[in-house]
Amino acid sequence: MNPCPGPGLMQRAQQLKRSAWLAPAPQRLNSGLPVNIGVLFVPQQEAWVVERMGKFHRILEPGLNFLIPLLDRIRYVQSLKEIVINVPEQSAVTLDNVTLQIDGVLYLRVMDPYKASYGVEDPEYAVTQLAQTTMRSELGKLSLDRVFRERESLNANIVDAINQASDCWGIRCLRYEIKDIHVPPRVKESMQMQVEAERRKRATVLESEGTRESAINVAEGQKQAQILASEAEKAEQINKAAGEANAMLVRAKAKAEAIQLLAAALAQQHGSAAASLSVAEQYVSAFSKLAKDSNTVLLPANTGDITHMVAQALGIYTTLTKTQAVKTQDEIPPAHGDPQPPSTEVLKAEQATSS
Repeated sequence: MNPCPGPGLMQRAQQLKRSAWLAPAPQRLNSGLPVNIGVLFVPQQEAWVVERMGKFHRILEPGLNFLIPLLDRIRYVQSLKEIVINVPEQSAVTLDNVTLQIDGVLYLRVMDPYKASYGVEDPEYAVTQLAQTTMRSELGKLSLDRVFRERESLNANIVDAINQASDCWGIRCLRYEIKDIHVPPRVKESMQMQVEAERRKRATVLESEGTRESAINVAEGQKQAQILASEAEKAEQINKAAGEANAMLVRAKAKAEAIQLLAAALAQQHGSAAASLSVAEQYVSAFSKLAKDSNTVLLPANTGDITHMVAQALGIYTTLTKTQAVKTQDEIPPAHGDPQPPSTEVLKAEQATSS
């Protein structure tokens, strides 16, 4: 048999009970609910669900509240703050039959304390289980590559699925974030090899594109250089042709002026003697240059007879002059009267020709 408790223990138990009933404000403890002492102070961002004789009575708002002891009882305490729940790590199979280990973080808030108290037994546990099942179902719709690329869309789909199911529980899921995705070692090695191959492929493609661009630039440069060179050659030929034409015109004008001056000089007195002297000088100059450029020289029979050569040249000149004079007389109509005797120069030229 157990010995009866002493008077000291009885007094201590009565003091603890009295201090609990006379507490100025109830405190929310993890091991129990606030005690109804008639006057209660509800903290901010909390909702206390009160039952009267086992039936829902009302929800206490933050601040001062009055209840009837023994009849009213605080049955549930709901926090209206945003709650963060760690979703445990779980395994999921993707669309291409790859097993992943994935965990996440869930952010939710109690929107209706009545539904959160009477709609489900344990709201946090229910939402956690719903998040895990939804995560597995959403991962089963995606391949491994899309799981990493569409992480944001996956989070949004999980939040929508949780909100549709937790509406009757008075809980709203604000967001869901995937923390870690663990891939099997062999799959991870194959992914690394794929990434390396993709990078090598990209490097090869970029190098080939660079080579192509370089070849195109070189070809374009050569093309432009040829075009510019042809245009420069064309402009050079045009300028050269224009210069040659101008030079020919200048030479022709100079020759025409020289011929005019020579004709005027020959028409003067002793012009024939001056012409004979000029022809003799040119003959001597040409004869002095013989056999300088080549060993083969063709010479006339009477090379040393300078007088005969000069006379022959003057005869050719006189014949040409006489022919031109005849043409001029044919063009000019004959005048009435006696014909004029031939000029002295014509007679001298005829004598020289006959000699």
